[in-house]
Amino acid sequence: MSAFASIAKIPELKRRIIFTLLMLAVYRLGCQIPTPGIDADALMQFFAAQRGTIFGLFDMFSGGALERMSVFALGIMPYISAAIIIELLKVVIPGLEKLYKEGESGQKKIKQYTRYGTVVIAAVQGIGIAVGLESMTAGAGHQTVVLHPGWAFRLMTVLTLTSGTAFIMWLGEMITERGIGNGISLIIFAGIVARMPSALINTFSLIKSGEIMPVLMIILMVVMVVVVGFIVFVERGQRRIQVQYARRVVGRKMYGGQTTFLPLKVNTAGVIPPIFASSLLMFPATVASFVSNEWVKWAADAMSPGGGMHDLVYVALIVFFCYFYTAVTFNPVDVADNLRKWGGYVPGLRPGKPTAEYIDRILTRITLGGAIYVSAVCVLPSMLIHKFNVPFYFGGTALLIVVGVAMDTMSQIESHLLTRHYEGFTKKRMSRVRR
Repeated sequence: MSAFASIAKIPELKRRIIFTLLMLAVYRLGCQIPTPGIDADALMQFFAAQRGTIFGLFDMFSGGALERMSVFALGIMPYISAAIIIELLKVVIPGLEKLYKEGESGQKKIKQYTRYGTVVIAAVQGIGIAVGLESMTAGAGHQTVVLHPGWAFRLMTVLTLTSGTAFIMWLGEMITERGIGNGISLIIFAGIVARMPSALINTFSLIKSGEIMPVLMIILMVVMVVVVGFIVFVERGQRRIQVQYARRVVGRKMYGGQTTFLPLKVNTAGVIPPIFASSLLMFPATVASFVSNEWVKWAADAMSPGGGMHDLVYVALIVFFCYFYTAVTFNPVDVADNLRKWGGYVPGLRPGKPTAEYIDRILTRITLGGAIYVSAVCVLPSMLIHKFNVPFYFGGTALLIVVGVAMDTMSQIESHLLTRHYEGFTKKRMSRVRR
């Protein structure tokens, strides 16, 4: 509470927070502006029958913008997809890996490639959505969602959705540069949190009607606090490898000789594994909503949330993607080479290949613990919804994102406060020295 009270005393930090809130308000305002040529009522009826499909997943990340088919319907997902594709291509294309190692200039080029990829992916998705909307019908009367189908509607939809995604990408970059926290993450955070008020209102109405017992709600609240605390505990968890730097003599001075630690996060892959796993599991249900095939419907029913097969495959996919994405983003060989270049070594191990093998062995072990942790958090919602009839979605990817973004934003605010405190302490000390 004292940290929050100190925010008002630092003008720069206060301006950054106000700017961030204003940009998020602009984003939420854009989520209410509809795309031209759409029958809103028919679209709402269609999405009411799409719970548990990939449309529901994308709608969660867009904060309900896809359900309304607003100008921000694609959300920030094209940018995330482009960033993941660039990250994977760095392993295949040596030129991208070289750009990544060039420093700030290389990072700017990679960011520019990510922007171009975002526009291309958004345009392709916009074409698919426009064509898909023309074939959508809702209700018993098979009411069409698009008022006037044709190429004019398709071009307008592609232009609108692509421009909306590009504007969201710009908002995220402005928040990162002039605001506080990571802009892209905060936009996803705002989209998820925007559904909390309606979920709370629905929960209280069910308690008043007697469908949910107050004792059960108290137990669920305790479970929520414990789960959030558990997520914070594990996300901050690290396996520290001791690194010793050799002493070096430069001229008449001696440098190095200190001991530091190489921190390895328990959950190195973050929220990418559950996102990929959810997308793959929702694919059969999405196909079944458009194709009338017995095998497809059987696969969709087998992979429906709440079933044992769904949870088993979900956990297996999460474990696989945890190892896969960790192997893509963290290279023990590069870490060992960098340590050797700067004169660092792990005590008891020779620099180079033995160090890389040691880091890889430790990373493999802690990644298993991280995969089990992510799987437990992601399977929790289906248990609460289907076993206890909880009327809201608690846990999974959404909870990991919300808690992770909140922790990252608070750490940045804390760093601003500490920097300001250090500057104030330095000024006081210099004034005493002058006296």
